[in-house]
Amino acid sequence: MRHTIPLIALTLFASPALAQPKAPFPYAWGTAYHILPGTHTDESGYFSLCEGKNGKIYIGTAAYGLNAYLIEFDPKTNKQRIVVDVNKVCDLITPSTPTYAAQSKVHTRNYVAPSGKIYVGSKQGYRRGKDDTADYPGGYVVAYDPETDKSENLGMPLRGEGVNDVTADEKAGLVYVVTCEDHHWMILDLKTKKYREPDPALRVTPYAQTLLDAKGRAVVVTRDFKLARFDPATNKLEVGELASSGKAVGAADDKLGPACWAATADAKTAYLVRMSDPTLFRIDLTADGPKVPVAVLGKLIGGKNHDTRGSLIVGTSGRVHALYRVDNDTKFGTGYLHHLVTYDPKTEKAIDHGVLAVKNPDWFDFGPGKGGNPKPWAHGFHKLPDGTYTPLHAHMALIQAKDGTFYATIIYPFTLLKLEPHPAPK
Repeated sequence: MRHTIPLIALTLFASPALAQPKAPFPYAWGTAYHILPGTHTDESGYFSLCEGKNGKIYIGTAAYGLNAYLIEFDPKTNKQRIVVDVNKVCDLITPSTPTYAAQSKVHTRNYVAPSGKIYVGSKQGYRRGKDDTADYPGGYVVAYDPETDKSENLGMPLRGEGVNDVTADEKAGLVYVVTCEDHHWMILDLKTKKYREPDPALRVTPYAQTLLDAKGRAVVVTRDFKLARFDPATNKLEVGELASSGKAVGAADDKLGPACWAATADAKTAYLVRMSDPTLFRIDLTADGPKVPVAVLGKLIGGKNHDTRGSLIVGTSGRVHALYRVDNDTKFGTGYLHHLVTYDPKTEKAIDHGVLAVKNPDWFDFGPGKGGNPKPWAHGFHKLPDGTYTPLHAHMALIQAKDGTFYATIIYPFTLLKLEPHPAPK
């Protein structure tokens, strides 16, 4: 997914001589950390964010045309380090000149398996000018073990295709992979180290994510918004219709953007949203047969021009959380506002916790760069009239740690935002 972002002027501080204006909305405060410089070229990353079983946070980065990395952030010390250097793990040479042929991103959602291993994949970037005519060889799947601090190259699923999603079923000895740009669904046998397609004609929705259901099946949303289910016990693939109780989940080329979904802890239910639509759907993963029941739960948030990217999660308490960017129509500043929202299955209500806000404004130097010009790739935050820094353009991922703390990634500059826990309403 390429970041296509309009340029919007930054809101300036109000004059010190004037009374401090008050925001007409609550803030969801967080501490910001600049993700390890030198591991990303354009101050960006994608959906790659998780908490390891050791309580540390892992973030994938994009060094366009050169390499990709997995970074470890320790919440106890606030220290960061590289734990996966994709070129090193895959025995590749980092090019002296940026090229489309490089492994430029860890774009996948990080999958934490029962063993504690973290599974990720690499992906191509973009051509670095008209003279960059190189062919992309294909992406790799990598497994990192925090306990041993070692990584394993699990090979290239499909030549010419990047890796967009990795989900490991270690019990069955299988790894499910979604590729891009053509969105194939692949299966790796961990014993033989060979990849295959359960159906070479099947295509999944762009940026699809494989879930494992309570019956041990791998499930994924197809390009025409049906549910593909692969059962490793029978080695059979079936495709069922998403039978919505009202609004349809989607259709091919409907312009609502990628689907983002997450399973409950018991893997019996999945919740799903679309990038440009705040409607929340609940999918019954236990269903058999040609029709899969889908309930329409309503909108998570109002507003206009919605945008959510890799942020829908089921949290530690079973509540559903997401980030949504909406137009700032409050007249308190300009641009966009990013809200942390929650759906509570018990009350069947959505809760808006407020606008993401940074409480340590010195996490990044926004001062002039070389020659007094604005720093490149530093336009993703703005100040509201009360002087508060808030994300402007794009968040990329959200997780909730075991202790209830939320972590989000924001681009330009590439930032990890550690949000205070939000308890369930009484």
